[in-house]
Amino acid sequence: MQKIPEPLQAVIDQLSRLPGLGPKSALRCAMSFLKWPEAETRRLGTAIHDLRDKLHLCGHCGALSDADPCSICTDAARSCDVLCVVADWDSMLTLESGDFYTGRYLILGGLLAPLDNVYPDNLGLEKLDARLKQGQIAEIILALGATVEAENTASFLCARVRARFPQVRISRLALGIPLGAEVKFMDKETLRQSLKFRQDLS
Repeated sequence: MQKIPEPLQAVIDQLSRLPGLGPKSALRCAMSFLKWPEAETRRLGTAIHDLRDKLHLCGHCGALSDADPCSICTDAARSCDVLCVVADWDSMLTLESGDFYTGRYLILGGLLAPLDNVYPDNLGLEKLDARLKQGQIAEIILALGATVEAENTASFLCARVRARFPQVRISRLALGIPLGAEVKFMDKETLRQSLKFRQDLS
């Protein structure tokens, strides 16, 4: 049986470490690289090589950027009194893609998960404290999701901010029935959240 050549196997091994890529998918990707023009393959390799050198974490919000501070933190048109706290950069990108939030961000870098060895010391709480000490933030929006880890992190942050900065309003993204859905198809937890966070009609 013919073995996969060592240079190709090395690429397959690295690619198969990516989320969603098993050995077979990694082999298909690697074979695709071999079919590309040489210049394209080298361009990809250079881009991966330069990724660590050219990307930075923004010192203000923790976002990935090619500049520090990032373009959002330096945008004078954005509101300085509202801070949206998210778990990761992907969440910030999703909110930004809607083009409806015009405040600032802070990325925690994860959610509290003691079973996965993620504790408060592992989150960007120093940056949060520093931002709040500046006195510009009037409201924090917790946009962390609805998982158990997100709920625990939200409760922890709420208690921490209220104890240290009682003048700051704390809110969270609304939870409940999504737009276009029917009550009869909702699970019990979604209905519970919907009732808990019901809104007045004006």
